[in-house]
Amino acid sequence: MSFFKKVGADLAAQFKQYQGDTVFLAAAAAASANVTAADGKIDDAEVDAAISGMLSKDALKAAFTPAAIEGAVSEALNRAKTRSGRMENLRAIQAMAARPAEQRQDVFLIAADVADQGGSIGPEEDQVLATIAKELNLDKNKLLNG
Repeated sequence: MSFFKKVGADLAAQFKQYQGDTVFLAAAAAASANVTAADGKIDDAEVDAAISGMLSKDALKAAFTPAAIEGAVSEALNRAKTRSGRMENLRAIQAMAARPAEQRQDVFLIAADVADQGGSIGPEEDQVLATIAKELNLDKNKLLNG
């Protein structure tokens, strides 16, 4: 198999692994929402950044319609407005804990990209990312600097 065919096959397999995986979608949306709400407020620009951040991920775009992604993010952002909602989002993230490392890393990195939309990750977002990494049994610093 040529190099390009192998790369194409690997990408197709990655995209297919998330097809219809609502647990993954919910976890990625929840992680993005909790990062977005890290500073205690969610403004329209942050909502747009969270949705566009999720829509920019090829694996998600291949597996879900934009409406499904936007709906999942909107629901998670609405939950993130309260402590109990942020805990519910955390539970959605925890549901990924037994998944393969690659899937857990994808959830974390989607949230990290949303946190970094403004050009840097603030201390509040960094703290939320640390919690997400801990729940997913990942090395936050390795992923952020890798």
